[in-house]
Amino acid sequence: MHDPLSAGRRLASRAIVWQAIATALVALAFLPLGVREALAAAVGGGAVVAAALVSMLIALGGGIRPAGVAMARLLVGMAAKWATVAIVLVLGLAVWRLAPLPLLVGVLVATVAAVPAQLLKR
Repeated sequence: MHDPLSAGRRLASRAIVWQAIATALVALAFLPLGVREALAAAVGGGAVVAAALVSMLIALGGGIRPAGVAMARLLVGMAAKWATVAIVLVLGLAVWRLAPLPLLVGVLVATVAAVPAQLLKR
């Protein structure tokens, strides 16, 4: 029997792992420029990883529901995902005063890192 929620959770979990690895690598790449730059890259990528986790829990939690409820959960999960990223970016730039370029590079690298997880479904 095919369980689409289980498959979706596995795929989302795989994407989150890829994003976390990419975040660690980009933070290490910024380390020669300074600890604050590496921290900024880690915070940027970490925002995307945390957002993906929030989105997965909202969108794929709660079991099998009618189509309207499932679609609403997907939309709320996506909105929560980008709200999480926005909040962490505002905190990183305005409150913690992290370097903007490494912060945004961390976000970009973590976002793009989800693509291989989608393509390599093994």
